[in-house]
Amino acid sequence: MLGSGIFVLPGLAAAKTGSSVWLAYLIASFCVLPAALSQSELATAMPTSGGAYVYIERTFGPVFGTIAGFGLWLSLLMKSAFALVGFGAYLYILAEIPLKVTAVAFLGVIMVLNVVGVKKVGQVQIVIVMISVAGLIAILLYGLPQVSMENLKPVFTNGGLGLVSTTAFVFISYAGVMAVTAVAEEIINPKRNLPLAMISALIFVTILYSLVTFTMVGNIPVSALEHDIRPIYTLAQKLGGQIGGYIAAILGVITLTSMANSGVLAGSRFPFAMSRDRLLPKFWGKVHPRFTTPVTAIVVTCALMALVILFLDVARIAKLASAFMVIMYIAVNSCVIVLRETSVQWYSPSYRSPMYPAIQIFGILSGLFLLVLLGFLALFAVLLIVIIGYSVYHFYGSSNVQRSGVLKIYGHRPALYFLYDSNQRNKAKQQPQKKVFRSQRSSGASLDGVIATEAYAVVPLFGNERSAELLVEMGAAIAPQKKVQVVHLKEVPDQTMLDALLVDDVTVTSLNRRVAAMAEERMINVDFDAAVTHDLVKTVHAISDQTHCHWMVMSWDGKANHGLFVRNPMGWLVTHINSNFALYKDKGVRYIRKIMVALRPGTDNREFIAVCDNIAEFYKSSITLVRVVKPSDSAAYKDAVLAQSNSLLNGCRSPVEGILLEGKDPVRIISEATAGYDLLITGTPKTHNWTHLLLGSGRDRFVESAACSVLRLTINS
Repeated sequence: MLGSGIFVLPGLAAAKTGSSVWLAYLIASFCVLPAALSQSELATAMPTSGGAYVYIERTFGPVFGTIAGFGLWLSLLMKSAFALVGFGAYLYILAEIPLKVTAVAFLGVIMVLNVVGVKKVGQVQIVIVMISVAGLIAILLYGLPQVSMENLKPVFTNGGLGLVSTTAFVFISYAGVMAVTAVAEEIINPKRNLPLAMISALIFVTILYSLVTFTMVGNIPVSALEHDIRPIYTLAQKLGGQIGGYIAAILGVITLTSMANSGVLAGSRFPFAMSRDRLLPKFWGKVHPRFTTPVTAIVVTCALMALVILFLDVARIAKLASAFMVIMYIAVNSCVIVLRETSVQWYSPSYRSPMYPAIQIFGILSGLFLLVLLGFLALFAVLLIVIIGYSVYHFYGSSNVQRSGVLKIYGHRPALYFLYDSNQRNKAKQQPQKKVFRSQRSSGASLDGVIATEAYAVVPLFGNERSAELLVEMGAAIAPQKKVQVVHLKEVPDQTMLDALLVDDVTVTSLNRRVAAMAEERMINVDFDAAVTHDLVKTVHAISDQTHCHWMVMSWDGKANHGLFVRNPMGWLVTHINSNFALYKDKGVRYIRKIMVALRPGTDNREFIAVCDNIAEFYKSSITLVRVVKPSDSAAYKDAVLAQSNSLLNGCRSPVEGILLEGKDPVRIISEATAGYDLLITGTPKTHNWTHLLLGSGRDRFVESAACSVLRLTINS
C-alpha cells in the first residue's frame, strides 16, 4: 500500500475536496474493510497462490475469472504506472530530466530486473518500507504541531459530494492490502495470521495516511497542492528547508521504485496464471529458458505501462486504477455471499468474516456508489474490460476449459440466463449420460469403486453429518427390506486434480466399518462406496439416475434457500431429482418410540402416511397425526378435520391416533408439542411468498424450533 497513494495522490485529491482530504482517506479505508475481511475468509478456504483471481474464477466460473484476471492485471499495471510517474517527479528534484521519458526509461530497467529475476531486489523491499515509514513518521512528529487552522478552511470546497468523489479517487491507495492473499498457501497458521496481517496493515496505513494528509493540508494551502504530484517533497521542504526536501525526494524515489517493481512482479503473474489455466494462449505463459521467469507476461505488462505513462495524465491513471480495484472488491464480497449461501461442500474457511452478510452487502453497495462517482471514463473502461474479457473467453477460453463456477451450478434460472447463454446449457443437457457411475477412489475390499445400478434408497454422506449411522438407518426405515446405497462424497474445486486424491482416507474407512456394523445389527441391505468429485450436486444427480432409486435421504440443517439468484445445493437437488426426497435433521435422539406427523396444507396423501408407517414399523414406534385448528373454527369443521385424519391413518400397521391442537400459530404449537416425541415428520411447503424468493430466507421454522429430530419428506411421484 505504501507508495503512490501517499507520495503522489494527496495533492490531486485535496484539489477535489479541500482540507477534508484526510477524511476521504479514512472513509476509503472503511469501504475497503469489507473486502479485507472477505478476502481473509476466502484465502483461508482456498490457500493457494492467485488471490482474488482464483476466488472469482471458482465462484463465478472461468468467464468471470477471465474478466477478473484482466481487471486485476490492469489495476496493478495502472497503479505501477502511477508510481513511476511519481518516481519521475521526485527524481526531477534531484536531477532535472524529463519526467515521462525518465519514468519509461526506468520502467525498462525494472522490466530487465524482473526478467532476470534478481532476488536481491525483492530482499530489500522490507528495508525500503521501514525507511519510508520512518521518514513519514518523522514528518508527522515535526509537522503536526505546526498545523495552521487557517489552512484548514474551508473544510469542504465541493461539499459532501466532493468528499465522496475524492474517497473513490483515493481508493487505489489501499489496493496493496490484498496482495498478501496471493501467497496464502505459504502463510503459517493462516486462520490467525492472515486476517491479523491484513487488518493490522489496513489500520496502520489508514492512520498514517490520515495523519500525513491532515498535516499536509494544515501546513500548506490547498491551492498550492492542486497540481502537485510530489506533495511529500513540498511538505518536507516547508518543514525542513531544502535539505528536508532533498531527503523527502530520495525517500520518494526509493519508495516508488520499490512499489513499481513489486507491481510489475505481481501484475505480470495474472496473465501468466490465466495462460496456465488455459484462459489465454500458451505464449502468455512462456517461461525464459535460463531465468525461469514469465518473460512474455512481463514484457507485455511493461509495454502497456509505458503507453499509460506516455498517453494518460496522472488523474486519469488514478481514476482508472481505482475503478478496476473497486470492481474487484465488489466481486470479492459477492464471492463470500455466494459460497456461504450455496454451502458448497469444499468451502470450509478456518476464518469467517464477522457481521455476515451485512459487512459484505455494505462493501458491495458502497463499491457501486463509488464506481458511479468515478465518472463516465472509469465506467466506460470497466465496461471495455468486461467486453474484452468475455470476448477472450468466448473465442478462446471456452473451448479449452470445462470448469463451472459455483454460481452456475447452484444459481437459479434468472441468474443463469443473466450470466450464461442458453446455448451452453442446452449443449450440456444434450450430452449423453454415462450408464455406470464409477467412484473416483477405492479404499479396501468392500469399496469396489462401482455404484450399484439398482437401489431403493440412496444416502449421500458429505462428512458433516451428526451421526452417519443414524442417517443410513433412517434411509433403511424409509425403504424396508430394500437395498440402500450409501455414498461418501467429497467435493473439491475444479482446479484440484482428482487423481491427487485417489488415496486411502481414514474417514471413509471408519465410516465403512461403522455403517457395516449397523447394517449387520439391523439386518439391512447396505452397499457402501466413496467418490471424489468436482460437482457435488450433479454427482448426486447421476447416482440417483443410475440407481433408479425411489428415495434420496440426506442430512439437513434446516436451510433450503430459495433465493432469487443463489440457493443452497439442497434446493437444486429437490427440484431436479426425479426420486422422492427425505431431509433428516438429526438432533441427537437415539431411540425413536413416538413419532409425530404434522401435515402441511396440500400434503394430504396416503403415500405420505404409508412412508410414515414404514418408519414407525422399523422402529416399533407409534404415530400421532397432528392437525392444528383455530379456536374460532366451528365444532363441525374440527370434527371433519379429525375424521379426515383418522381416514388417512386407516390401514397403518403401527399404533396410530389423530389429535387436534388449537391455536393461531401452528409452528409454536407443534414445536411445543414435539417435547413429547422423538421424531417429527413433515412435508414440503408447496409455495413460497415473494420475500422467500427475493431474499432467500428459506429456513424451515419447524426444523428450527422442534425439540426432537425432524424428517421432511418430499414425494414427487
